[in-house]
Amino acid sequence: MNVIIIEDEKPSARRLQRMLSSLNIETEVMLHSVEESIDWFNNNEHPDLIFLDIQLSDGLSFEIFEAIDIKSAVIFTTAYDEYALQAFKLNSIDYLLKPIDAEDLEKAVLKYNERTPKQTSVTLDFNDIKKLLVNPIDREYKKRFSVKVGQHLKLINIEDIECFYSENKGTYAFTNEGRNYLLDTSLEHLESELEPQVFFRASRKFFVNINAIKDMISYTNSRLQVKLNTFNEQEVIVARERVKDFKNWLE
Repeated sequence: MNVIIIEDEKPSARRLQRMLSSLNIETEVMLHSVEESIDWFNNNEHPDLIFLDIQLSDGLSFEIFEAIDIKSAVIFTTAYDEYALQAFKLNSIDYLLKPIDAEDLEKAVLKYNERTPKQTSVTLDFNDIKKLLVNPIDREYKKRFSVKVGQHLKLINIEDIECFYSENKGTYAFTNEGRNYLLDTSLEHLESELEPQVFFRASRKFFVNINAIKDMISYTNSRLQVKLNTFNEQEVIVARERVKDFKNWLE
């Protein structure tokens, strides 16, 4: 079986590659952007199966299918929930919510293997998908978090959080009062819980609140440094591959 991975975050791509290897599926090709994928499909034989992240560094992955006539089977890997995906779930092989669970991955591969060659072709209506992804129907985003403070539980409203960040394997919320709170979650899980118009993932380490930004400064290697109202414990740097999306997000 010829399999490729299209995923913009290289650690996530390598993790999926290792998980597939444990199922005796070897993937030598990993692509990381819409542009790179289009170029690859134009110059290579198309695979049997694609593991496809929806949001790539330079756009949404359905743009690949708008440019190239691809008949490969697709298993989506995404932070979007089932409700947003239900319109096209039946047309793809399966979808896997991040972080990908090993058991779910094995079931998705089994589902692919049980399909006949005719059934594995993908007939997705990408215009419908685009509408769902750009404006998900009735999406409910996180409004507050409960955190443990000593023997007590404290509620933190989402609008009071300047940023989320990871440090020493922990995930923290930093509030406009200048307080850090350890959360029982990960940045990957937060990706599907935070309203994208308000919070942007500046890097693998930071989500920033647009209402907390007080300054933006050009940084080395075509990156941007973001200054927040209160947070000054670390530099908040927008990764180079995210700068374009960040500027679009600001508008």
